[in-house]
Amino acid sequence: MGGEPVRVLIAPDSFKGTYRAAEVAEEVAAGAESVGFEAIRMPVADGGGGTLDVLTRPLGLELIEMESVNPWRAPCSGSFGLGEDGTAVVELATFSGITTPHKGFRDPMTADTYGTGLAMVEALRRGATHIVVAAGGSATTDGGLGAITAIVEAGGLGTATVTVLTDVTTRYADAAVVFGPQKGADETAVERLTRRLEDAAVTLPRDPREVDGTGAAGGFAGGMWAQFGADLRSGAEFVLDAVGFDAALADADLVVVGEGRLDGQSRAGKIVSAILARVHTVPVVAVVGSVGDDLGDYRDRFAEIMVATDLDAMRAAGARLARRA
Repeated sequence: MGGEPVRVLIAPDSFKGTYRAAEVAEEVAAGAESVGFEAIRMPVADGGGGTLDVLTRPLGLELIEMESVNPWRAPCSGSFGLGEDGTAVVELATFSGITTPHKGFRDPMTADTYGTGLAMVEALRRGATHIVVAAGGSATTDGGLGAITAIVEAGGLGTATVTVLTDVTTRYADAAVVFGPQKGADETAVERLTRRLEDAAVTLPRDPREVDGTGAAGGFAGGMWAQFGADLRSGAEFVLDAVGFDAALADADLVVVGEGRLDGQSRAGKIVSAILARVHTVPVVAVVGSVGDDLGDYRDRFAEIMVATDLDAMRAAGARLARRA
């Protein structure tokens, strides 16, 4: 390395429910810098929660606060991002999410995406020409009909375009079976929701049932694709492109990834697997909150896996990277 300091590209996802991706990146970087490494902080996300947070700086977004409604049409507040180039970023989980505050019964049958549609409408009103919706973490299985209703009531999208970010390949009519139980739907509710999705599919301008990824966010992705011609993209790939990952990788000697739990599910569409697919010659170290028993041979993809459950441990993990030099 010709006497130059070791350059570490630190690209963690959030540790969901505990630490933002930026917090993880900062602590690992501080530890790496304490042992003389050069650290590049690059917090990332996979199109779910935390996506707006990590895209705010790279895309030059201003956070816009607004009043909307939650999945059960109760008032709620939230924010979306808007850039000078007309790009808006909306996190569906903010307005239609499984963790969106609600005082009443969280009925999986009545939950809808109308509030997310209102956020998209507000973005349009403020000049957005391209709306990016991070579709993870929804409480809904409405096939996107709530959001479509809100947008149509406001006069449509005009010439604006929509991109839906997702990390799943589930198709439209399968959304209730795959995701319904985690949203509180019992067997009967899953059957009813599936019938509703099937009925919705044939009323939309295009049938989304044979298109991979249209089942994301309870069919929201499919509704946007069918009604408005939305582009469906891997959230992980979109984020990595937006933050300039490949350019930073070209100058890196070591890459650090991170997430709350590294397990078998990390292989499928998550940000860690997307990073591994782009890194061919540089060692990759994982700093994670926990490791699943089902990791299997996926463990071999990493030069080292460090478990760090708090900020001090993350900083210590960054310092231990000196062993990789």
